[in-house]
Amino acid sequence: MTRIFRAPAFYIQGPGSLNLLGEKAATLGRSVVAICDAVVLPHIEADLTETLTRQDITPTIIPFDADVTHREMDRLAELVRTKGGEVVVGIGGGRTLDIAKGVSRRTGLPFVSVPTVASTDAPSTRGIVIYDEHHRMIAVEQMDQNPAFVIVDTAIIAKAPARLLRGGIGDALTAKFETEGAWKGTGLSKQGTRPLKTGVMLGDVCYLMLLEHGPGAMRVAGTGEVTPDLEAVIEAILWLSAVAFENTGLSIAHAVATELGAIEPVQKHSLHGEHAAYGTLVQAMAEGRPEDELTTLFGFYDEIGMPRRLSALGLPEVGDAAIENLAAACAKSPFLVNQERMLDAEDLVAAFRAVENYA
Repeated sequence: MTRIFRAPAFYIQGPGSLNLLGEKAATLGRSVVAICDAVVLPHIEADLTETLTRQDITPTIIPFDADVTHREMDRLAELVRTKGGEVVVGIGGGRTLDIAKGVSRRTGLPFVSVPTVASTDAPSTRGIVIYDEHHRMIAVEQMDQNPAFVIVDTAIIAKAPARLLRGGIGDALTAKFETEGAWKGTGLSKQGTRPLKTGVMLGDVCYLMLLEHGPGAMRVAGTGEVTPDLEAVIEAILWLSAVAFENTGLSIAHAVATELGAIEPVQKHSLHGEHAAYGTLVQAMAEGRPEDELTTLFGFYDEIGMPRRLSALGLPEVGDAAIENLAAACAKSPFLVNQERMLDAEDLVAAFRAVENYA
Protein backbone atom coordinates (compact mmCIF):
# COMPACT_ATOMS: atom_id res chain seq x y z
CA MET A 1 0.00 0.00 0.00
CA THR A 2 1.14 3.56 -0.75
CA ARG A 3 2.19 5.50 2.35
CA ILE A 4 2.10 9.30 2.62
CA PHE A 5 3.85 11.63 5.08
CA ARG A 6 2.65 15.21 5.61
CA ALA A 7 3.78 18.07 7.82
CA PRO A 8 3.84 21.89 7.94
CA ALA A 9 6.10 23.40 5.29
CA PHE A 10 8.04 25.42 7.90
CA TYR A 11 8.30 25.15 11.68
CA ILE A 12 10.06 28.12 13.31
CA GLN A 13 10.74 28.22 17.08
CA GLY A 14 12.61 30.50 19.45
CA PRO A 15 12.37 33.67 21.55
CA GLY A 16 11.23 36.62 19.45
CA SER A 17 10.01 34.48 16.54
CA LEU A 18 6.85 36.57 16.28
CA ASN A 19 9.05 39.22 14.63
CA LEU A 20 9.44 36.86 11.65
CA LEU A 21 5.70 36.69 10.98
CA GLY A 22 5.63 39.58 8.52
CA GLU A 23 8.59 38.31 6.52
CA LYS A 24 7.10 34.82 6.21
CA ALA A 25 3.51 35.92 5.59
CA ALA A 26 4.70 38.23 2.81
CA THR A 27 5.79 35.16 0.82
CA LEU A 28 2.13 34.13 0.73
CA GLY A 29 0.33 37.44 0.18
CA ARG A 30 0.19 41.15 1.02
CA SER A 31 -3.24 41.36 2.63
CA VAL A 32 -3.05 39.52 5.95
CA VAL A 33 -5.99 38.90 8.26
CA ALA A 34 -4.78 37.97 11.75
CA ILE A 35 -7.36 36.40 14.07
CA CYS A 36 -5.94 36.83 17.55
CA ASP A 37 -7.01 35.68 21.00
CA ALA A 38 -8.65 38.74 22.60
CA VAL A 39 -6.79 38.20 25.88
CA VAL A 40 -3.39 37.87 24.21
CA LEU A 41 -3.82 40.72 21.72
CA PRO A 42 -3.13 43.69 24.06
CA HIS A 43 0.21 42.12 25.03
CA ILE A 44 1.47 41.61 21.46
CA GLU A 45 -0.47 44.10 19.32
CA ALA A 46 2.40 46.57 18.91
CA ASP A 47 4.87 43.85 17.87
CA LEU A 48 2.28 42.20 15.65
CA THR A 49 1.46 45.40 13.80
CA GLU A 50 5.14 46.28 13.42
CA THR A 51 6.21 42.92 11.95
CA LEU A 52 3.42 43.09 9.37
CA THR A 53 3.66 46.74 8.34
CA ARG A 54 7.46 46.48 8.10
CA GLN A 55 6.88 44.22 5.07
CA ASP A 56 4.41 46.63 3.45
CA ILE A 57 1.61 44.28 4.41
CA THR A 58 -1.92 45.60 4.80
CA PRO A 59 -2.99 44.03 8.13
CA THR A 60 -6.46 43.42 9.49
CA ILE A 61 -6.36 42.30 13.13
CA ILE A 62 -9.51 40.66 14.52
CA PRO A 63 -9.79 39.92 18.26
CA PHE A 64 -11.50 36.60 18.93
CA ASP A 65 -13.30 35.39 22.05
CA ALA A 66 -16.03 32.93 21.09
CA ASP A 67 -16.63 29.25 20.46
CA VAL A 68 -15.50 27.42 17.33
CA THR A 69 -18.85 27.04 15.60
CA HIS A 70 -19.90 26.74 11.97
CA ARG A 71 -21.70 30.08 12.28
CA GLU A 72 -18.64 31.87 13.66
CA MET A 73 -16.34 30.42 11.00
CA ASP A 74 -18.76 31.44 8.25
CA ARG A 75 -19.05 34.97 9.69
CA LEU A 76 -15.29 35.47 9.87
CA ALA A 77 -14.75 33.92 6.45
CA GLU A 78 -17.12 36.47 4.93
CA LEU A 79 -15.26 39.25 6.76
CA VAL A 80 -11.95 38.00 5.33
CA ARG A 81 -13.42 38.04 1.82
CA THR A 82 -14.73 41.58 2.36
CA LYS A 83 -11.28 42.72 3.47
CA GLY A 84 -9.67 41.15 0.41
CA GLY A 85 -7.57 38.87 2.58
CA GLU A 86 -4.83 36.79 0.96
CA VAL A 87 -3.43 35.10 4.08
CA VAL A 88 -5.11 33.96 7.31
CA VAL A 89 -3.05 34.02 10.52
CA GLY A 90 -4.25 32.47 13.79
CA ILE A 91 -2.63 33.72 17.01
CA GLY A 92 -3.52 32.20 20.37
CA GLY A 93 -4.49 28.89 21.90
CA GLY A 94 -6.34 25.94 20.40
CA ARG A 95 -9.70 27.64 20.10
CA THR A 96 -8.36 30.67 18.21
CA LEU A 97 -6.18 28.54 15.96
CA ASP A 98 -9.13 26.27 15.16
CA ILE A 99 -11.37 29.18 14.19
CA ALA A 100 -8.61 30.57 11.97
CA LYS A 101 -8.07 27.15 10.39
CA GLY A 102 -11.79 26.98 9.65
CA VAL A 103 -11.68 30.42 8.03
CA SER A 104 -8.68 29.36 5.95
CA ARG A 105 -10.52 26.23 4.81
CA ARG A 106 -13.65 28.18 3.87
CA THR A 107 -11.79 30.88 1.96
CA GLY A 108 -9.14 28.66 0.37
CA LEU A 109 -6.39 30.94 1.69
CA PRO A 110 -3.02 29.83 3.12
CA PHE A 111 -2.83 29.54 6.91
CA VAL A 112 -0.08 30.62 9.31
CA SER A 113 -0.21 29.22 12.86
CA VAL A 114 1.17 31.28 15.77
CA PRO A 115 0.50 29.44 19.05
CA THR A 116 0.84 31.44 22.26
CA VAL A 117 0.52 28.37 24.53
CA ALA A 118 1.75 24.78 24.23
CA SER A 119 -1.28 23.04 25.72
CA THR A 120 -1.92 20.60 22.80
CA ASP A 121 -0.24 19.55 19.58
CA ALA A 122 -2.97 21.19 17.45
CA PRO A 123 -0.96 24.18 16.09
CA SER A 124 0.94 22.04 13.55
CA THR A 125 -2.00 19.85 12.51
CA ARG A 126 -4.79 20.11 9.93
CA GLY A 127 -7.56 19.30 12.41
CA ILE A 128 -10.38 21.70 13.36
CA VAL A 129 -12.53 20.77 16.35
CA ILE A 130 -16.02 22.27 15.98
CA TYR A 131 -18.65 22.83 18.68
CA ASP A 132 -22.33 23.71 18.77
CA GLU A 133 -23.82 26.75 20.49
CA HIS A 134 -23.81 24.84 23.82
CA HIS A 135 -20.08 23.98 23.60
CA ARG A 136 -20.69 20.36 22.67
CA MET A 137 -18.22 18.94 20.17
CA ILE A 138 -20.07 18.05 16.98
CA ALA A 139 -17.44 17.59 14.26
CA VAL A 140 -13.77 17.51 13.32
CA GLU A 141 -12.88 18.99 9.95
CA GLN A 142 -9.50 18.83 8.20
CA MET A 143 -7.74 21.56 6.26
CA ASP A 144 -6.51 20.48 2.84
CA GLN A 145 -2.95 21.37 3.84
CA ASN A 146 -0.98 21.66 7.07
CA PRO A 147 -0.12 25.24 8.07
CA ALA A 148 2.24 26.97 5.64
CA PHE A 149 4.21 28.25 8.63
CA VAL A 150 4.12 27.42 12.33
CA ILE A 151 5.79 30.28 14.20
CA VAL A 152 6.47 29.55 17.88
CA ASP A 153 7.68 32.47 19.99
CA THR A 154 8.92 30.70 23.10
CA ALA A 155 9.28 34.00 24.99
CA ILE A 156 5.48 34.34 24.79
CA ILE A 157 4.76 30.70 25.66
CA ALA A 158 7.14 30.92 28.65
CA LYS A 159 4.71 33.38 30.28
CA ALA A 160 1.64 31.14 29.91
CA PRO A 161 0.30 29.37 33.03
CA ALA A 162 2.29 26.28 34.01
CA ARG A 163 -0.81 24.10 33.98
CA LEU A 164 -1.25 24.67 30.25
CA LEU A 165 2.26 23.37 29.55
CA ARG A 166 1.55 20.35 31.75
CA GLY A 167 -1.56 19.72 29.67
CA GLY A 168 0.54 19.91 26.52
CA ILE A 169 2.95 17.36 27.95
CA GLY A 170 -0.04 15.10 28.63
CA ASP A 171 -1.25 15.40 25.05
CA ALA A 172 2.24 14.71 23.68
CA LEU A 173 2.84 11.69 25.94
CA THR A 174 0.28 9.79 23.90
CA ALA A 175 2.44 9.91 20.77
CA LYS A 176 4.75 7.00 21.63
CA PHE A 177 1.95 4.66 22.63
CA GLU A 178 -0.55 5.60 19.94
CA THR A 179 1.94 5.57 17.06
CA GLU A 180 3.10 2.10 18.11
CA GLY A 181 -0.52 0.98 18.33
CA ALA A 182 -1.24 2.40 14.88
CA TRP A 183 1.75 0.59 13.39
CA LYS A 184 0.63 -2.73 14.85
CA GLY A 185 -3.08 -2.22 14.14
CA THR A 186 -5.15 -1.93 10.99
CA GLY A 187 -6.24 1.70 10.91
CA LEU A 188 -5.32 4.41 8.40
CA SER A 189 -3.69 7.77 8.96
CA LYS A 190 -5.33 11.09 8.03
CA GLN A 191 -3.82 10.59 4.59
CA GLY A 192 -5.94 7.48 4.13
CA THR A 193 -2.89 5.21 4.07
CA ARG A 194 -1.10 2.92 6.49
CA PRO A 195 1.48 4.67 8.68
CA LEU A 196 5.09 5.25 7.80
CA LYS A 197 7.66 3.90 10.26
CA THR A 198 8.96 7.47 10.51
CA GLY A 199 5.85 8.45 12.47
CA VAL A 200 6.48 5.71 15.03
CA MET A 201 10.09 6.80 15.43
CA LEU A 202 9.04 10.42 15.94
CA GLY A 203 6.61 9.32 18.65
CA ASP A 204 9.41 7.55 20.48
CA VAL A 205 11.75 10.57 20.23
CA CYS A 206 8.92 12.78 21.52
CA TYR A 207 8.50 10.55 24.58
CA LEU A 208 12.22 10.50 25.36
CA MET A 209 12.41 14.30 25.10
CA LEU A 210 9.49 14.72 27.49
CA LEU A 211 11.03 12.36 30.06
CA GLU A 212 14.39 14.12 29.86
CA HIS A 213 13.28 17.73 29.79
CA GLY A 214 9.76 17.72 31.26
CA PRO A 215 10.66 18.21 34.94
CA GLY A 216 13.05 21.07 34.15
CA ALA A 217 10.52 22.73 31.87
CA MET A 218 7.81 22.55 34.53
CA ARG A 219 10.13 24.22 37.05
CA VAL A 220 10.29 27.38 34.92
CA ALA A 221 6.84 27.21 33.27
CA GLY A 222 4.89 30.43 33.71
CA THR A 223 7.91 32.46 34.86
CA GLY A 224 8.81 33.92 31.47
CA GLU A 225 12.25 32.28 31.58
CA VAL A 226 13.22 30.43 28.40
CA THR A 227 15.55 27.51 29.09
CA PRO A 228 16.84 24.59 26.98
CA ASP A 229 14.44 22.29 28.87
CA LEU A 230 11.47 24.50 28.02
CA GLU A 231 12.51 24.80 24.37
CA ALA A 232 12.82 21.01 24.08
CA VAL A 233 9.41 20.36 25.64
CA ILE A 234 7.69 22.95 23.46
CA GLU A 235 9.28 21.33 20.40
CA ALA A 236 8.08 17.90 21.54
CA ILE A 237 4.52 19.14 22.08
CA LEU A 238 4.01 21.43 19.10
CA TRP A 239 6.09 19.62 16.48
CA LEU A 240 7.05 16.02 17.23
CA SER A 241 3.74 14.94 18.74
CA ALA A 242 1.70 16.59 15.98
CA VAL A 243 3.66 15.17 13.05
CA ALA A 244 3.88 11.73 14.67
CA PHE A 245 0.14 11.40 15.24
CA GLU A 246 -1.02 12.90 11.95
CA ASN A 247 1.05 10.36 10.04
CA THR A 248 0.04 7.33 12.10
CA GLY A 249 -3.18 7.61 14.07
CA LEU A 250 -4.88 7.72 17.46
CA SER A 251 -5.53 4.78 19.74
CA ILE A 252 -6.77 3.95 23.26
CA ALA A 253 -5.33 7.09 24.86
CA HIS A 254 -7.47 9.43 22.80
CA ALA A 255 -10.48 7.14 22.93
CA VAL A 256 -10.33 7.62 26.71
CA ALA A 257 -9.64 11.35 26.40
CA THR A 258 -12.63 11.83 24.10
CA GLU A 259 -15.03 10.09 26.48
CA LEU A 260 -13.66 11.88 29.55
CA GLY A 261 -14.02 15.22 27.77
CA ALA A 262 -17.68 14.47 27.09
CA ILE A 263 -18.45 14.27 30.85
CA GLU A 264 -19.45 17.78 31.91
CA PRO A 265 -17.86 17.86 35.40
CA VAL A 266 -14.61 16.47 33.96
CA GLN A 267 -14.68 18.94 31.07
CA LYS A 268 -15.02 21.83 33.51
CA HIS A 269 -12.41 20.59 36.00
CA SER A 270 -9.52 19.41 33.81
CA LEU A 271 -7.80 19.88 30.45
CA HIS A 272 -7.81 17.76 27.31
CA GLY A 273 -4.11 17.05 27.80
CA GLU A 274 -4.78 15.75 31.30
CA HIS A 275 -7.49 13.47 29.91
CA ALA A 276 -5.07 12.24 27.24
CA ALA A 277 -2.38 11.63 29.87
CA TYR A 278 -4.80 9.48 31.85
CA GLY A 279 -5.69 7.66 28.65
CA THR A 280 -2.02 6.92 28.09
CA LEU A 281 -1.91 5.12 31.44
CA VAL A 282 -4.99 3.10 30.47
CA GLN A 283 -3.39 2.19 27.16
CA ALA A 284 -0.12 1.18 28.83
CA MET A 285 -2.03 -1.09 31.21
CA ALA A 286 -4.23 -2.56 28.47
CA GLU A 287 -1.15 -3.40 26.41
CA GLY A 288 0.54 -5.12 29.34
CA ARG A 289 3.60 -2.87 29.27
CA PRO A 290 6.57 -4.10 31.36
CA GLU A 291 6.71 -3.05 35.01
CA ASP A 292 9.86 -0.97 34.56
CA GLU A 293 8.13 1.04 31.84
CA LEU A 294 5.09 1.59 34.06
CA THR A 295 7.32 2.65 36.95
CA THR A 296 8.99 5.24 34.72
CA LEU A 297 5.68 6.53 33.38
CA PHE A 298 3.88 6.81 36.72
CA GLY A 299 6.98 8.28 38.33
CA PHE A 300 7.15 10.96 35.63
CA TYR A 301 3.51 11.89 36.27
CA ASP A 302 4.19 12.29 39.97
CA GLU A 303 7.33 14.36 39.33
CA ILE A 304 5.56 16.92 37.14
CA GLY A 305 2.25 16.89 39.03
CA MET A 306 0.16 15.22 36.32
CA PRO A 307 -3.19 13.91 37.66
CA ARG A 308 -3.46 10.12 37.46
CA ARG A 309 -6.76 9.38 39.17
CA LEU A 310 -10.25 9.83 37.75
CA SER A 311 -11.26 11.76 40.85
CA ALA A 312 -8.40 14.22 40.25
CA LEU A 313 -9.81 14.83 36.76
CA GLY A 314 -13.17 15.78 38.22
CA LEU A 315 -15.17 12.57 37.80
CA PRO A 316 -17.65 12.84 40.69
CA GLU A 317 -18.23 9.10 41.15
CA VAL A 318 -15.50 6.51 40.60
CA GLY A 319 -17.28 3.30 41.52
CA ASP A 320 -17.61 0.12 39.46
CA ALA A 321 -20.59 1.40 37.51
CA ALA A 322 -18.82 4.60 36.46
CA ILE A 323 -15.73 2.72 35.28
CA GLU A 324 -17.81 0.14 33.42
CA ASN A 325 -19.82 2.84 31.66
CA LEU A 326 -16.66 4.72 30.71
CA ALA A 327 -14.99 1.55 29.41
CA ALA A 328 -18.09 0.60 27.40
CA ALA A 329 -18.08 4.01 25.72
CA CYS A 330 -14.35 3.81 24.95
CA ALA A 331 -14.76 0.31 23.48
CA LYS A 332 -16.96 1.81 20.73
CA SER A 333 -14.29 4.28 19.62
CA PRO A 334 -13.07 4.07 16.01
CA PHE A 335 -9.54 4.60 17.36
CA LEU A 336 -9.39 1.07 18.80
CA VAL A 337 -8.43 -0.41 15.43
CA ASN A 338 -4.97 1.00 16.17
CA GLN A 339 -3.93 -1.83 18.46
CA GLU A 340 -2.07 -5.12 18.06
CA ARG A 341 -5.19 -6.96 19.22
CA MET A 342 -8.76 -5.76 19.46
CA LEU A 343 -9.84 -4.93 23.00
CA ASP A 344 -13.35 -5.14 24.39
CA ALA A 345 -15.03 -3.33 27.27
CA GLU A 346 -13.90 -5.94 29.80
CA ASP A 347 -10.27 -5.45 28.79
CA LEU A 348 -10.65 -1.72 29.27
CA VAL A 349 -12.41 -2.09 32.64
CA ALA A 350 -9.43 -4.09 33.84
CA ALA A 351 -7.04 -1.42 32.53
CA PHE A 352 -8.97 1.42 34.22
CA ARG A 353 -8.95 -0.44 37.51
CA ALA A 354 -5.23 -1.17 37.23
CA VAL A 355 -4.55 2.55 36.77
CA GLU A 356 -6.79 3.52 39.68
CA ASN A 357 -5.13 0.94 41.95
CA TYR A 358 -1.54 1.63 40.95
CA ALA A 359 0.43 2.68 44.01
